[in-house]
Amino acid sequence: MKDILNYKDFIATVHYSSDDEVFFGKIEGINDLVTFEGKSVTELKEAFVESVEDYISLCKKTGKLPHKSYKGSFNIRIAPSLHRKAAEIAILKGIPLNQLVQEVLEKELSSSVNR
Repeated sequence: MKDILNYKDFIATVHYSSDDEVFFGKIEGINDLVTFEGKSVTELKEAFVESVEDYISLCKKTGKLPHKSYKGSFNIRIAPSLHRKAAEIAILKGIPLNQLVQEVLEKELSSSVNR
């Protein structure tokens, strides 16, 4: 089960609060905090769409890019044995470890688009 909503180029994580008896969500991948809620799934989805549209409008008015920018580098923590295997495969292929990781990510991400 995925607790995710998609609209335009935006993704939101969603949850349910049994204490408040309300569904709530947060838009991910942006530099701001934008939340929304609804008493039903339909209300939650409508609130998400409205939040995205309001956020896009605000960004246009202020000249701000709506999506978080990424610099193209990140650190990952993996088991030393996996690190060693990846390094060995990169050596055998004659490519840098970064290139191997990029190729594996590209392959996984291109196949996950169709899921």
